[in-house]
Amino acid sequence: MPTELSELIMPNISNIAVKTITGEDKMLSDYAGNVLLCVNVASYCGYTGQYSGLEALNKEYGAKGLKVLGFPCNDFGAQEPDSNEKIATFCETSYGVTFDMFDKVKVLGASKHPLYAELTTTTPAGDVKWNFEKFLVNKKGEVIGRYPSSATPASLAQTIEAELAK
Repeated sequence: MPTELSELIMPNISNIAVKTITGEDKMLSDYAGNVLLCVNVASYCGYTGQYSGLEALNKEYGAKGLKVLGFPCNDFGAQEPDSNEKIATFCETSYGVTFDMFDKVKVLGASKHPLYAELTTTTPAGDVKWNFEKFLVNKKGEVIGRYPSSATPASLAQTIEAELAK
């Protein structure tokens, strides 16, 4: 039984392919050496205001190596029914989002995106519960933290700072 955290096998997302919100293919390994905050987002959710906090983290820590990654999702209450183009416009005009946004994904069920299949093996393992659930990924692509929708982006700042300092 491992006794050190470094001995534990952590989920790793580096080899997963995604599509940007404009349709370009991208590998998450392109973000190697950065700390990532992956968030399933929705435009018509009670937590949608968290876009402001996510953008604030992006502005505060982006130059220091944090990459906020937004993954629109329509799995909860049909709160993200729009096209990628409309989502991108909404995020830019309503919240000034400049962080990377991606193609709409499924986070539940048999057609769950491979990214979320890997992210949800993180302790506590299990399905994403709602929009704006957050996953923190270290510079090696290892999933090191999972936070519920109710966790504000600002509440993650100290953890992000510590991870950036490593």
